[in-house]
Amino acid sequence: MKRLYGFIAALVIFLGVAFFMTQNNSSNTATTKKKIPTVGILQLMTHPALDQIHKGFVAGLKEYGYTPGKNIKIDFQNAQGDQSNLKTMSTKFSNEKVSLMAGIATPAAQALANVAGKKTPVILAGITNPSGSGLVKTDKHPGANITGTSGESPLEKQLALIKTVMPNAKTIGIIYTSSDHGGTYNAKKFAALCKKEGINYKLYTISGTNDMQQVAEQMVSQVDAVYAPQDNEVAAAMKTLVEVANKSKIPVFAAADTMVKDGGLASYAISQYKLGKVAGEMAAQVLRGRKTANFPVKYITKGEYVINTKEAKLLGITLPDDIVKQAQSRGEVFK
Repeated sequence: MKRLYGFIAALVIFLGVAFFMTQNNSSNTATTKKKIPTVGILQLMTHPALDQIHKGFVAGLKEYGYTPGKNIKIDFQNAQGDQSNLKTMSTKFSNEKVSLMAGIATPAAQALANVAGKKTPVILAGITNPSGSGLVKTDKHPGANITGTSGESPLEKQLALIKTVMPNAKTIGIIYTSSDHGGTYNAKKFAALCKKEGINYKLYTISGTNDMQQVAEQMVSQVDAVYAPQDNEVAAAMKTLVEVANKSKIPVFAAADTMVKDGGLASYAISQYKLGKVAGEMAAQVLRGRKTANFPVKYITKGEYVINTKEAKLLGITLPDDIVKQAQSRGEVFK
């Protein structure tokens, strides 16, 4: 009988320990699941420059050990250029209480800022002039829950490139989107630089990609070269712009490497991928506890020459040897 009682007591203890371990493991599993952060990425539209920023952002997270599907969840939303989609998608992130939001292009970042309040961190991925667009107080001290990277175009270098390749050009056409803060900022700053250096220029605006054909046809009849700034709608309609310009043998100089790939003649450009990658690295640091308020906006300023030799041949333009060599050794050549 004593043996029976002893056996029952041992069995009770064993079952108790097993139950405790099961509950403890379940609790640990639940805790682990709760610790997996969710990052909501909102992109304005699909075009190569923004796609490269997105790709770089994910790579930046991985650099710090955050691998999608393993220890972080990525909720990627693409508004396809629709303002109502931006509002709906950013609200979705807010309702789901994501750990962090990332905005690719100024309108996307502004939509996120509107729903994030002062709580959820928002990382800017390649936003032009973030303080001027009201997203941060200052670049050095953002002041709240928003910080990230900015892709200030190296405008002086880009103008110097146009002057070198087209020394006899009398007028440069500058085309931008009237509703795009970054595009407007870059275009007017480039125009001011042309004025300072005594170069004639004409400004042309589009309200969206559907306007590009008509505006481009008017522009190429009045200028000797075209400058396409860092502008979301212009980048999305780059192939249309180039097609029109090619008919009149007018070269298009672009702000971004991806725009040269789409038919631009040349650029001195910063890497869109790098803009995204640094933003992803900043996001990882914020997820680890770094505060955004005093996390300075990071500028990617060093660029490289990017050329399109196929376009040069089509236009009958000989690119300077030193620029070609630099593009071949450190930049990029599209053929």
